[in-house]
Amino acid sequence: MRLILFGAPGVGKGTQAKLISSKLNIPHISTGDILRQAVKDQTQLGKKAHEIMNRGDLVPDDIMIGIIQDRLHKPDCEKGFILDGFPRTVKQAIALDKLLDEMKISDVKVVNITANDDELVSRIGNRRACKNCGQIFILQEIDGKTNCTNCNAENSFYLRDDDKEAVVRNRLQVFRENTKPVLDFYEDKGNVNTIDGLGSITEVSKKVFEKLDII
Repeated sequence: MRLILFGAPGVGKGTQAKLISSKLNIPHISTGDILRQAVKDQTQLGKKAHEIMNRGDLVPDDIMIGIIQDRLHKPDCEKGFILDGFPRTVKQAIALDKLLDEMKISDVKVVNITANDDELVSRIGNRRACKNCGQIFILQEIDGKTNCTNCNAENSFYLRDDDKEAVVRNRLQVFRENTKPVLDFYEDKGNVNTIDGLGSITEVSKKVFEKLDII
C-alpha cells in the first residue's frame, strides 16, 4: 500500500502513520527525517540541503523532490510507503505525480486526518518536552515524575514556544492556507480519504484501517 498522509499539527498523523507502518511493514517516510538522513549520509542532495538550512532558508521544491525520489527508490519502498509531510505545495504534488508515473505506481491513496482547532490546541498544549534530550511527552505520561523517563534528566520538562496557544493557532492557519490547494489537487482526482481525528488513538486507528481496508 502506498499512502500520502495529511493532517494538521496535533491531529495524530505521525502516530497513525507509525501504526500503519507497523501493521503493513512499510516505511513511514517523514520529510524531516529524510532531510536529516540525507545530510547525515552526505548525499549530493543532502549537502545542498545542508547549505541551505545553515543559511536559515527553506529547502526549495526541486531539492525536496530530489530527496523524495532518492528515498522512494530504496528497496524497502518496493511493497509500499507512507509519505508524511510531502507534498506541501501543488508544485511538489505535480512533481510527485510525474515521479510515480515514471516508477509505474498508480495506486497511491491520500488520507486526510481532521480535527477542530480547539481540540488540536488542547492536544498540543498538553505536550511537554525534555530540555535535555528533546523527547516529547503527554502530561499524563509524566504526571508526578520529576525525571525524564527517556534520559533521566531532572526537572527538564517544559512547554515549547511552538506549543503555546497563540503560536499553535497561527501554525494551524498557515497549515490550512498551504495545504488546501494540495488537498484540492488530490480531491479533483477523487482519491482523498478523510478521517475524523477525534477520539482515542485506538478509535482513530480503527477508522483509518476500515477506510483503507486494512485487516
